[in-house]
Amino acid sequence: KSKLHFSGKSAPELFVGRVGYPYINSGILAPSENDNISNFATAEEWSANNFSVENILRLRGQLIYGKSKMNIKSESKLKQVTQELALSSKPVLTEFFLKKKPTMGFTSDSVFSPMTNPAPIKKVALEENPKVEKKVDYLTSDYDVKATTALEELYKSNIKVDHLQKLLSIGLLGTKVRRKMVPTRWSITATDDTISKKQLEKIRYYKEINQITLFSGNFVGNYIEALLLPGNFSFEAIESWMEGGVFTSDIDGQTGQYSEETTQISQDYEGFNGRKKYAFNVTGGYYAMRLPLTEYLEKINRQATVLIFREIRPEYYAPLGVGIVREVARRAFSNKPKYFDTIDEALENIQMRVKTSVKDVKRKSWILNNYGKQKSLKEFLSQKIN
Repeated sequence: KSKLHFSGKSAPELFVGRVGYPYINSGILAPSENDNISNFATAEEWSANNFSVENILRLRGQLIYGKSKMNIKSESKLKQVTQELALSSKPVLTEFFLKKKPTMGFTSDSVFSPMTNPAPIKKVALEENPKVEKKVDYLTSDYDVKATTALEELYKSNIKVDHLQKLLSIGLLGTKVRRKMVPTRWSITATDDTISKKQLEKIRYYKEINQITLFSGNFVGNYIEALLLPGNFSFEAIESWMEGGVFTSDIDGQTGQYSEETTQISQDYEGFNGRKKYAFNVTGGYYAMRLPLTEYLEKINRQATVLIFREIRPEYYAPLGVGIVREVARRAFSNKPKYFDTIDEALENIQMRVKTSVKDVKRKSWILNNYGKQKSLKEFLSQKIN
């Protein structure tokens, strides 16, 4: 059924690859048949509509990925149109001309959303004007503002994280000499990281929470337990990939540390002053979980020592991108919290919902093994973790 010429509403959905960097594949995803699916391009929308993995894959499967090879700093008609789409806050009717029919099928990844039906693109043109928010127009037109500053200001203006990631990826943010396309997988993590780091600049000066607090949430086979303890800010992410479920070790082929028999457990953490190195074990999920945490802490004007545990079950049989992790964590923090007198009581409560042995999680956890042992908790958490 695939055609060489069609018009479809682009979500806007775009993708910038990393293979061959700085000469990469970049392009646009759009439905060739059903306009309605363009409204369901992001993890935020999938979560809001409570879609199943099957629903999401079916929707993604109706998209055509028109792509072309280009240099990250080069200019082209395709790049220009892609940038116009990235600016838009609403789907835009776009006309596509393909060089040949798409290769039917999809590629899934732990970082970005499933990519479907790629085809080399010959020409692309907008059939209507993009709807651009004033703040987006202003900051993408300002060539003197750093990308990090632009991300922070746009986020404060309630521009969605998924939209910010697209603006960064297609080279619309930053000072003039530094603007370039950024591979989608890098822009996703960079956006999560930048926003939460900015929030932490304030959070580190807030008062500590005064009781042990637990948040829980789940979506498409991803279960999150967020344990907040009184203390200075410190963050640890632990993931448990259960046997029979999908597993991606790392975005660049690095391997994590896994020991538990049928379940693969990975862990990364940071102390009060943050971390310098990339979280190679938990990878993009680390930053996707930290952002909802800092959103919550900023909302209540408090800091805490935090362990977020994510259990990935077999029903999550196809990776749908790291945006899913962010939305599950946001779900958890929007739910009613539970309060406990002791950490053990909180862990017993967690065990009621998760299948992974909490004892295994406790053995892996830096925070649970060290919390309260030092003479000064503040000194303990203030050490620099690299």
